[in-house]
Amino acid sequence: MRAAGPRRAADPLRNTIETIYSREHSENMKPISGIFALLAVVLTVNAADLSPGSFSPTIVNSSTSPGPVPEGMVWIPGGEFSMGSEGKCDGKSCCSPTTVADALPIHRVYVDGFWMDATDVTNAEFEKFVKATGYITIAELVPTKEEFPTAPPENLVAGSVVFTPTSGPVSLDDHYQWWSYVKEANWRHPAGPQSSIKGHENDPVVQVAYADAAAYAKWAGKRLPTEAEWEFAARGGLSGKLYAWGDEFKPGGKFMANTYQGQFPVKDTGEDGFAGIAPVKSFPPNGYGLYDMAGNVWQWCSDWYRSDYFKQLAEDGNVARNPQGPEMPFDPTEPTEKKRVQKGGSFLCTDQYCTRYMVGTRGKGEVNSATNHIGFRCVQGL
Repeated sequence: MRAAGPRRAADPLRNTIETIYSREHSENMKPISGIFALLAVVLTVNAADLSPGSFSPTIVNSSTSPGPVPEGMVWIPGGEFSMGSEGKCDGKSCCSPTTVADALPIHRVYVDGFWMDATDVTNAEFEKFVKATGYITIAELVPTKEEFPTAPPENLVAGSVVFTPTSGPVSLDDHYQWWSYVKEANWRHPAGPQSSIKGHENDPVVQVAYADAAAYAKWAGKRLPTEAEWEFAARGGLSGKLYAWGDEFKPGGKFMANTYQGQFPVKDTGEDGFAGIAPVKSFPPNGYGLYDMAGNVWQWCSDWYRSDYFKQLAEDGNVARNPQGPEMPFDPTEPTEKKRVQKGGSFLCTDQYCTRYMVGTRGKGEVNSATNHIGFRCVQGL
């Protein structure tokens, strides 16, 4: 018997497009319906340094990594850290208030140690899973009339959303100009039937909805990270930095992540070496030995998304220990959609439009929606 993810929750054409953009583009769009192992040291922190709303030193757990090391994973020691983003700028980023509105206030969080995949899950790894289980992703399922009684028959086609560059400059307040629902777009054919993962086995797998990522993680004996685990890992032991590697976007003129260069959304000039998705490990790792914790592809987290969740944690007044996210999702821009947190930004992030490659910022995605810039990585507890 072949396993399959759940069906889409709404119209397969319009709603799949509508529900995926606000996680990275809300500062420019109209409302719509639909992170080298670090030495394990404990830092001495004065109580005054731990005031709410400001960054304080990370207190890394003193325990050493347990063995043996799971293949392809690195040990994240866990500890206490300041979570969120102030949106301070280095002069090269568009840090509008809405970029970090849901990432405030800065608050203290503690996470236990855990193993994390050094890279995003690749096409080759996902293919092993599919061959072993017969799993069918959401994008590969054909919608039915019973599921979508008001959709015209020609719209009931398997497919997913694909970024499509425009022919010239356009206003950045209408994402429909560069996103299209493409028939037969899925993880094997990320940009549509004419595309293929052949020769791209080490690229991150994309066109995976939340259920697809969770199914892979369960098969691999792992799980998806919580948002707090992901951000602790992404910071690599640093505190209050703008990026996973520090405060300068291109230290010494060197690109540290796969992002968008050129005029968005016309042409990615690939100045960082890649126009589009890059193979994993194409850029330097962070302080914990993790690759692509900024840019390349968005990464699913297990938390439900609420725009006011950080405020809730801060108001509690205590260090949040191993937070699992809110009990229910709520996005005020699309209150009927069930969304999970996404982190890290993607190859489409640019200082012209989306700067959520900044560590601590937050993304969000409707659970049954996939695109060619959404992927994931897994974690494993003790």
